[in-house]
Amino acid sequence: MRVLITGKNGQLAREFERRLAGPEFEVEAPEEESLDITDIRAVRAVIQASRPEVVLNCAAYNLVDDAERDATMAFRVNAEGVRNLAEACRETGALLVHYSSDYVFNGQKREPYVEADVPDPINNYGRSKLAGEAFVQEMDRFLLFRVSWVFGEGKQNFLYKILQVAAKTGELRIVDDQVSTPTSTQEIVKLTLLALSMGLSGTYHLTHGGHASRYEVVCYLLQKLKLETRVVPVSSDFFPSPARRPPFSALSNARLSEALGFEIPHWKRGIDWYAETLVRQRRGAEAL
Repeated sequence: MRVLITGKNGQLAREFERRLAGPEFEVEAPEEESLDITDIRAVRAVIQASRPEVVLNCAAYNLVDDAERDATMAFRVNAEGVRNLAEACRETGALLVHYSSDYVFNGQKREPYVEADVPDPINNYGRSKLAGEAFVQEMDRFLLFRVSWVFGEGKQNFLYKILQVAAKTGELRIVDDQVSTPTSTQEIVKLTLLALSMGLSGTYHLTHGGHASRYEVVCYLLQKLKLETRVVPVSSDFFPSPARRPPFSALSNARLSEALGFEIPHWKRGIDWYAETLVRQRRGAEAL
C-alpha cells in the first residue's frame, strides 16, 4: 500500500511512520515545508507525483485559545487545507483519511455523542474542524475519524505538559468539569489500519472506551507512574481562557466497534501504554 502522511512533525504522524515501517507499505511523509496543505499547488504536485492509494491527514492546527484570538490560521489549516487535500485526492483517486475532533460538539448532551448527533461547536477551533469535515464528506469515498484528547510519544499533548509541571512544582491543579475520552496515538493508528484493511468508509468516532474528567485521567496516570504529586480538583473558571471548552465531549465508539467486530479498549489501557513508554524512556536515558 502506498501511503502519504501529512503533518510529519506531529505525534500522530510519527506514530504512523513507526507503525508503517515495513515491507508491506510504501510510505512518504514530506517535511511540512515541502507539503504545506494550505498551498493547493504544493498539495497537487506532491499527490500527483507520489500517487498514493491512501492519504493520512495528520496535519492540524490545534491551538484552541490562539484560534479564539485569530481564527484565520485555524481555518486555513483545518478547513482550506482539508479542502485542498480532498480535491487532490479526488483527482487522483486516493482515499483521504482525515481526523476531526470531539470539539465539534457543544458538550451539553451529558452522554457520549454518536455520529448522528448534530455538531454545534462553541469555539473557533471546533468551527474550523467542522468546516473541514464538510469538505471531506463531499467526497464519494473517505474515512473521517473524530478523536478526542489525543496523546502519544512526544511533547505535544496535555499529559506530557502536566508531567512537566508536576516535576517542577510537586503539585497540580486540574479541572474536574471537563469530561471526554483520552485516546492514544497507538490505538488511533491500529484502528485506522484495521478500518483500511476492511474497506470501511464514512464517518466514525475513534476513541478508547469509557470517559473521565481531566482530573481523573491525571490521577490515574500519576498512580501508574507511582508519583506522589498532590492533585487538587478545580473548576474551569480557575483557568480563565479565551476559548470555551465543551464540558462533556465524550464520543461513543459503538459504531466503529461494531464495524470492526470487537470492543475497543478502555482509556485506562491507553494510559497504561503511555506510562510504560515513559518508564522505558527514562530507563534508557539512565542507562546512557
